Amino acid sequence: MPQFPKDFLWGAATAAYQIEGAWNEDGKGESIWDHFCHQPYNVEQGATGDVACDHYHRMPDDVALMRSLGLQAYRFSIAWTRIFPTGRGAVNPKGLDFYDRLVDALLAANITPNATLYHWDLPQALQVEGGWNNRATVAAYVEYAETMFKRLGDRVQMWATFNEPWCTAFLGYGNGHHAPGICDQTQAYQAVHHLLLAHGQAVQAFRSGGQRGQIGLVHNPQHYLPASDSEADQAACQRVYTQGVALFLSPLFHGRYPAELMEWLGPHAPKTQPGDLKVIHQPLDFLGVNYYFTDTIRHSVDGGLLKAQGRPHSAPGWGYTEMGWGVNPAGMEAVLKDIAQNYTTIPLYITENGCAFPDALQAGQVNDPARLSYLREHLQAVHQALSAGVNVRGYFVWSLMDNFEWAWGYRPRFGIVYNDYATQTRTPKASAQWYRTVIQNGGF
Repeated sequence: MPQFPKDFLWGAATAAYQIEGAWNEDGKGESIWDHFCHQPYNVEQGATGDVACDHYHRMPDDVALMRSLGLQAYRFSIAWTRIFPTGRGAVNPKGLDFYDRLVDALLAANITPNATLYHWDLPQALQVEGGWNNRATVAAYVEYAETMFKRLGDRVQMWATFNEPWCTAFLGYGNGHHAPGICDQTQAYQAVHHLLLAHGQAVQAFRSGGQRGQIGLVHNPQHYLPASDSEADQAACQRVYTQGVALFLSPLFHGRYPAELMEWLGPHAPKTQPGDLKVIHQPLDFLGVNYYFTDTIRHSVDGGLLKAQGRPHSAPGWGYTEMGWGVNPAGMEAVLKDIAQNYTTIPLYITENGCAFPDALQAGQVNDPARLSYLREHLQAVHQALSAGVNVRGYFVWSLMDNFEWAWGYRPRFGIVYNDYATQTRTPKASAQWYRTVIQNGGF
């Protein structure tokens, strides 16, 4: 039976826009996701996060639910527009008060708060000025980060500057699948640089402010396999890996962008200023790793800027999730080993890992054997990485509860807790009961 270290941290994760609702209450401003969802054709069935899981009003009950599941930690994100409705300027006290109450409730329940400053919901007012393609957004973000450090730093011991900057840049600015819905590769690569620069400046502010906690960044390095031994497929796979992993981790941990990718990008490469990479290359306390899937990559002249196309890869015996993603637990171990061997040996936390399968509430229960098997096998892969010497310190399942799944709306259900959106009734699934036992036993 795999046993994890006694101090291994077990938790669950959510994001503000996906669960909070109350999109325009108590002084909250409009975010790019509010704006994006209120435009036609952007989200399945016209869904929005206006209400979502109504967590803003049901937070105390949700914390009680976390406690009942035995969670040791809870990873949540802060909605920038609750703090600064237009991104900068006057602070909204009711927004600060909400996160004060959340953190206090978590601590009272003996649950460690793990706060993410940015999970994709940029203030719309800043997007009008160019968003992450505009260097001025960096300064606005740092002002926001400093405000949160000062308000919650006495109680929050784990901070992440950004969640998955890859998604913000390439899904938000590169192909328009996410807010703000821009399709411009040049803007995508510039956004990468400004996101990383904002991260570096926020870490500097954290250190100079004498905060007692830890700070890091959360990235989503998926696993990539070449479709064949051909030189073209091998090279295409390397390009996809370099963009998906090295473009972010190399400046963070080596202080440089991958030269081969910058040369390939040519005029699309981000514009930088002297000293930027030194700022980005700040010592971190941990790296959050979000792993979901493995893709097989082949060369294709129709494959956009990278001349590459991917297809989901599933291990034998596994099908595909409701998202169409493959299931490959071995990819988790491979990603963790790659980070440890090529980038950093600082503590790693699995900050997201989970799957969407069709779930049904029957007689007051939700039986989800596919998710339970998925979690078991991925935890087995984490344990194997640990046994190989990788410095993994914790695991956060995605997600605590079914929620608004971005452009896919409410169809995919990732939660270990079933949410009836009509009544906002929460029902722990079989996977939640199993996870509680894992936490209690420190293994399975």
